[in-house]
Amino acid sequence: MRPDARAVAALALAEVAMHGASLREVLARHAGKLTDARDRALLTALAHHGSRWWLRYDAAIDGLLAQPLRHKEPAIHALLVLGLVQLEVMDLSAYAAVAASVEAARALGCPRFAGLVNAVLRRWQRERVSRNAALDAQPRTRHAHPAWLAAALEHDWPGQAEAIMAANNREPPLTLRANRRHAPREELRAGLAAAGVAATAHPWLADALVLPHSVDVSRLPGFAEGAFAVQDGAAQVAADLLAATDGMRVLDACAAPGGKACHVLERARVELTALEWDPGRGQRVRENLARLGLDAQLLIGDAGAPREWWDGRPFERILVDAPCSATGVLRRRPDVRLHRRASDLAALGAQQRRIITALWPLLAPGGVLVYATCSVLRGENEAIVETVLHGQPDARARNFALPAGQRSGPGWQILPGDDGLDGMYYAVLEKLPAAVGQPTG
Repeated sequence: MRPDARAVAALALAEVAMHGASLREVLARHAGKLTDARDRALLTALAHHGSRWWLRYDAAIDGLLAQPLRHKEPAIHALLVLGLVQLEVMDLSAYAAVAASVEAARALGCPRFAGLVNAVLRRWQRERVSRNAALDAQPRTRHAHPAWLAAALEHDWPGQAEAIMAANNREPPLTLRANRRHAPREELRAGLAAAGVAATAHPWLADALVLPHSVDVSRLPGFAEGAFAVQDGAAQVAADLLAATDGMRVLDACAAPGGKACHVLERARVELTALEWDPGRGQRVRENLARLGLDAQLLIGDAGAPREWWDGRPFERILVDAPCSATGVLRRRPDVRLHRRASDLAALGAQQRRIITALWPLLAPGGVLVYATCSVLRGENEAIVETVLHGQPDARARNFALPAGQRSGPGWQILPGDDGLDGMYYAVLEKLPAAVGQPTG
């Protein structure tokens, strides 16, 4: 019997939303239950939309039930949330959303809830105008963002918070990065076009191709040969700002999954060290290097404790893609909004300061350190960079501008949706020669 994609999606979403599981890991585990490619695509869409809109429709379900099901029957509760998501977000027909959800309840081994699923979704259809208005009246449910994050965005980006949250709820485009070592971007684009896949060259990112819709990239021509990698355009900015040239010694200090390290190696023949503290994530770096035909020294270690792994030779370029709240990539990682807490920010800030302070002495005089996060919160971005500028007399922020985003303290902030990009922060710090950096007394 063919597995029911909606039933599998309900199980997956319950794990993510109610048990704190990673969406990526849950999807990887559950996708194996489905043999049909269309069912796997539906599972992915349902799980992403369900995570993205959980905070809105989870609250809506409570108002439609006499007794909550969240704890007693989490999969049925998640199935009801997905029913509303299909009706309101995915714009599926009533039959696909309601009748198929009823069948999914049976597939979950809960036939006694089939009538309830039908009744709840039908009631929503009758009352949707008034119930959507009630949800829109509350900040938490209007954009399906936790209250702490909505407040933080209002504080850091007054006048722009609503646009940021709206952008977080739009599906992102699929962006590829052409591997220059393999072939030029135009050759990759032509190969995709020949296979019936439309791709557009990004106007100011030299290696980026943008596809209008997500696809199974492993089936695209050139994937197995390492002709390209998937990487959002905002992340591709890192290699531009690092500007490494042949022969340089480069450190990617928080390397997993390896996209930025690979991009640097595609641009120049450098001696690159990819550092990652987690062995499992380090394996992903190794796999990406191998598929793209690139070579780097991969070390497992703590970026904030270089004495454990550094050989004493300075680096001319250091990339610190610091661990952060990931508040700039909610459209791509919707489960982050369900798992991140305001209480996490202090620990993240301490970790960011520890890493950048520990790595600054490893940078050669005249060298460049690029600090990056996929956060939009000022406390993780400009506040951290200013710590270095105030504490290191030989540090100077380089003034630069990008075609998208805006200046933010000593760096540059791309907000979610700016020019179709994810949210990313960048600062470029130069290390002055010793004679310049030392006080003259």
